[in-house]
Amino acid sequence: MSEWRPGPVTGGGAAVFRALHRRPSPADPLVLPGPWDAAGARVLVEAGFPALATPSAGIAASLGYADGQTPADEMFAAVARITRAVDVPVSADVEGGYGLAPKELVERLLEAGAVGCNLEDSAHGVLKDPRRHADWLAEVRSAAADQLFVNARIDTFLRGVTDPDRAIERAALYVAAGADCVYPIGAPHGLLPLLRSGIQGPVNVIASVGDGEGPSLAELGERGATRITFGPGLQRRATRALREIAERLR
Repeated sequence: MSEWRPGPVTGGGAAVFRALHRRPSPADPLVLPGPWDAAGARVLVEAGFPALATPSAGIAASLGYADGQTPADEMFAAVARITRAVDVPVSADVEGGYGLAPKELVERLLEAGAVGCNLEDSAHGVLKDPRRHADWLAEVRSAAADQLFVNARIDTFLRGVTDPDRAIERAALYVAAGADCVYPIGAPHGLLPLLRSGIQGPVNVIASVGDGEGPSLAELGERGATRITFGPGLQRRATRALREIAERLR
């Protein structure tokens, strides 16, 4: 396994974003809420969050699409509206890259103002070959140089592969390919210490939004989360709140 080393803090928003992943304490993970539009992004920045991470499912819902069905042009346009609205680093969930060649994908992300990206390792519900995916990630890293923070999503748990060793094996390949962070989405929180012990570099963990269940954000950090995101959780909770308001108005 190659050793992960944090990149230098030089130049641009990506460097600022990369530096935010160097946490002073395990109990202080980087919390990245996910706005789906410019208005929400401004609210989150006004609340004091130093960076944001857009959720593809949340943006899809806001644009009237099912998760995974947003056309690339509309996704990049939505990301661009968010980045224009705020002055903090924004990472973009761009699913599996929309079939774009690595160079074009990087160009589109940078044009949209993103400083990082999530990239999935499954398509149409099926896990990709991890070595081929690692080769593709290496091409993305080469095209991006240090201009993007690459968060490599690991979909094993999402696709029913519950053996943590499979996630750790994929993580090693992706880190060796140049990923800045890995994201074993859907991993049971009880497995986080095991995953942390086997993975080099930052680990992204998904959390629920304020439902009072499960470990706190600090506890997730202590178990191994470097950074915490919420997927479409904020958008779905806002939709529930709007539904309740609509019922009262009716």
